[in-house]
Amino acid sequence: MTTATEPSAPLRNPPLILVADDQADVRESLRLLLETEGYAVKSAASPEETLVLARSVPADAVILDLNYRADTTSGEEGLELLSRLRALDAIRPLIVLTGWGTAGLAVEALKRGAQDFLEKPWDNARVLTVVRNLLALAESRRESSRLAAANRELAEAPSAFIGRSRIMGRILEEARHVASSNASILITGASGTGKGLLARWIHDQSPRSGGPFVRVNLGGLVDSLIESELYGHVRGAFTDARSDRVGRFELAHGGTLFLDEIANLSPASQAALLHALEEGRIERVGSAIPVAIDVRIIAATNAEIRQAVGDGRFRSDLLYRLNTIEIELPPLRARGEDIGLLAHHFFAQSARQNGKPLRGISADAQAALERYDWPGNVRELAHVIERAVLLATGEWVEVADLRLAQMPGSEAPGAENLTLEQAERYLVFRALEQCGGEIEAAARKLGVSRSALYRRLAKYRR
Repeated sequence: MTTATEPSAPLRNPPLILVADDQADVRESLRLLLETEGYAVKSAASPEETLVLARSVPADAVILDLNYRADTTSGEEGLELLSRLRALDAIRPLIVLTGWGTAGLAVEALKRGAQDFLEKPWDNARVLTVVRNLLALAESRRESSRLAAANRELAEAPSAFIGRSRIMGRILEEARHVASSNASILITGASGTGKGLLARWIHDQSPRSGGPFVRVNLGGLVDSLIESELYGHVRGAFTDARSDRVGRFELAHGGTLFLDEIANLSPASQAALLHALEEGRIERVGSAIPVAIDVRIIAATNAEIRQAVGDGRFRSDLLYRLNTIEIELPPLRARGEDIGLLAHHFFAQSARQNGKPLRGISADAQAALERYDWPGNVRELAHVIERAVLLATGEWVEVADLRLAQMPGSEAPGAENLTLEQAERYLVFRALEQCGGEIEAAARKLGVSRSALYRRLAKYRR
């Protein structure tokens, strides 16, 4: 039996909906509606039967009536059933259905764990929208629970690395392993992939965590200031040097120095840095007195640094000094299975910070996020979600709130070069783009059911 503290089982394909109502015509109508949309359906006529089914064949969502007695409108029996269902599973969507709803009863149902409240006679479109959105939200929560359980030792990893992809699991495991050493590390990857966050996390997991973490953005410094910034200077060393200045190497003594955008160093600055690393000491600009340094170097670049070495723009001996360990962070498009979890993480964070009482990200918006190419990587995703939370006017973040300007697959590839699977993938994403991300419209355009389109999206996003 699943308890409220255990992660729920993965979502079935197709999802199973349990309909609990004492009226046979209600059960039959909902069964036909849901099965037409591709869902599997189980029915129960009483609270006792509902609980037996909930334990033996755990459903992915439950639609339950609150009134099981003709002589009362208190909903007591239905509310008790609701509480017991929520105790069985903390994540499974519970949708209350009643023919005589009142505001007080709705509030009580929500307190006991219901996630939505529908009145008889229901609107079919609203029932399907509620079920679809709550299933998507529950699946995201299940994945988050499974990820936390499977990666407890990495629980303090930066938010940019939340996910279930194998590639990120391997990278974090490698980073955790090398954090305990004193080896120099070079982190490569496109802008926005989280190089600075990973550098900080490695420092926090290392024996140097009690020491300082000092970051220098070499891409933001003019060449004439780099030596003063890194090594410091003494009074009178140059114009405007009116007092002694401690450099970043000394500030990082006993800790970690993170050299971001290392490929931007000039040849002269590269030579000075190599000398400092080899000698284990630096000299402030204008001084001949050596200062011993004890720092761990973590460097990062979004440039093709080996190409820079081949072109003579970066010293090979300095590269060998910096990349005792090299970690390459993938672009977000290469870890597509992580997009949903990251999006919901950033959504929860932004909704809380901005005081927006939103339910979550709609299924259609989730599909749009997962087919977008993310040229700005995790940083762009975080910004898109924050903006969407601020712009959302309904209960859910919708496709229009995302304001995604670019979608992959908009240019038709040469058909003669495509496999059948590639051609289908192109047609699926092209239809979604033409329909503005609306699943139902895209399914009609393709001549398939909505559930069939969701299955294809799940296939091509793996």
